[in-house]
Amino acid sequence: MIKIGVISDTHLPSRSPILPPIILEKLQGVQMILHAGDWEELFFLPELEKIAPVYGVQGNMDSLEIKRKLPIKRFINVENIKIGLIHGSGSPFGIKERIKKEFIGDNVNVIVFGHTHQSLIEWDEDILFFNPGSPTDKFFTTKNSIGILYIDKDKVWGEIIEL
Repeated sequence: MIKIGVISDTHLPSRSPILPPIILEKLQGVQMILHAGDWEELFFLPELEKIAPVYGVQGNMDSLEIKRKLPIKRFINVENIKIGLIHGSGSPFGIKERIKKEFIGDNVNVIVFGHTHQSLIEWDEDILFFNPGSPTDKFFTTKNSIGILYIDKDKVWGEIIEL
């Protein structure tokens, strides 16, 4: 079984001068980390890379450096599961439908996204929509969180971890 750490909307350094240690603690033991954008800056990337390989996308609040380095969307294949990774944009209302359109024809099993700061685990037409929430910002939500995806051959499920 593969265990994947999922974070988004870290908003560093505007929400915190450092990556809160609880995040690093909760990510211990994962085989990879997905970051769904709104990093703001990349100074904490080496801390994440000490835990596992990191795959990320850019978000709307990211620096020019990040927008030059990271794509808007990407795909990660793990065992028999194809994951689409994107940040998202616009209003939190209707975001799932807008994101779904970004992956038409891509045959993804999971869509990981961020932007809303609200955690979500929801199946829709055999696609798992997974938003880990934000570990540092409570705009649009009352709790901070990260996520874990579990993949076992052709099965996938997720968990939200409140911080």
